[in-house]
Amino acid sequence: MVRRHFFLAGALVIVLIMVIVGGLRMVMGGEQVQARGPGGPGGPGGGVPVAATAVSTRNFNDTVELLGVAKGRQSVTLTAAATQLVERVRFTDGQFVSRGDVLVELKDAEQNAGVEQARARALQAERTLERWKTLAEQGFASKAAVDEHQAAYLTAQADLAAAEARRGDRLIRAPFAGVVGLTDITPGALVNPGTTIVTLDDLSSVRVDFQVPERYLAGLRTGQTIVATSDVYPDTQIRGTIETLDTRVDESTRAITARAIFPNPDRLLRPGMMMRVALSRGQRESLAVPEASVSVQGSSSFVFLIADGENGTRAEQRPVEAGMRQNGFVEIRSGLEAGDRIVANGVNKVTGGQPVRVAETQSPSDVAGVEPASERPGA
Repeated sequence: MVRRHFFLAGALVIVLIMVIVGGLRMVMGGEQVQARGPGGPGGPGGGVPVAATAVSTRNFNDTVELLGVAKGRQSVTLTAAATQLVERVRFTDGQFVSRGDVLVELKDAEQNAGVEQARARALQAERTLERWKTLAEQGFASKAAVDEHQAAYLTAQADLAAAEARRGDRLIRAPFAGVVGLTDITPGALVNPGTTIVTLDDLSSVRVDFQVPERYLAGLRTGQTIVATSDVYPDTQIRGTIETLDTRVDESTRAITARAIFPNPDRLLRPGMMMRVALSRGQRESLAVPEASVSVQGSSSFVFLIADGENGTRAEQRPVEAGMRQNGFVEIRSGLEAGDRIVANGVNKVTGGQPVRVAETQSPSDVAGVEPASERPGA
């Protein structure tokens, strides 16, 4: 009996202790919630730490980006004019050659003999003509006979010129100054008319042909300065000018072909290189935010506006109408006003209505983190 009363008293003591501990936890939890405040940890100054930046205005270049392929200022594929064996190759791959330099010599023994034969006939015809002229002056020959020998002499001269031309076909010369490409032609190789011997390109400048939609035709003119970039040198802007415009608009594409010339003193641009031509249509001033502060979901764009309220500072998801993207900035056509504070970066870690705390304020340029591209006027 005594033992049973002892167990009952112990159970009552344990229940009393549990009630007391639970009450203490409830009191302490309420104090912590009160200390945190409605704005999150630490009251109004609490929340997720974020970097803020201000919405500002920026000049955007209204440009149209078009694609073109670089070509040499002058480009040619040299071929043979006759079927013959290669006697000598007088250039190396990638060599710069001057206009008129002999690049390849073909065997010309037969042509040399033909020239000598034609030269002998021309000399004989000249001497015969001189004798007949002398006889005509003395009255022993008619004028008709002199004219006949005059014609024979001229024919012999023409035969000599033709023989020298045939021999000249055995010399492949550079039609202009430039850089030769790679070749597989070696001495002893047989070449035929149309056989590619080597390519020759004038790389002092490059020309780029690109298609411009006809709706932009009013803003095109010869001599207009344009800027181009290449995937090979993405951080380098290359300045050139529009040399000429085609006389017709393509009926199927409704575009006109423009040809631009870009100086290339360092020979960094090569024929066949893809070029992105930016055709400027003027500048406009618009609201802009760094690209890192814009989040995109499907066709919608939004930013997180830092809003101050009675319950503290929160991130408010704000839909915006985005426009052009340029140099690390996004044009904002609607949804924000100048001076609004937004979350600068790390928007994927913030949700709408979440308490935030501004840990630092950055300038828009620092957030964009881009440096202006270098310009190479004489590319």
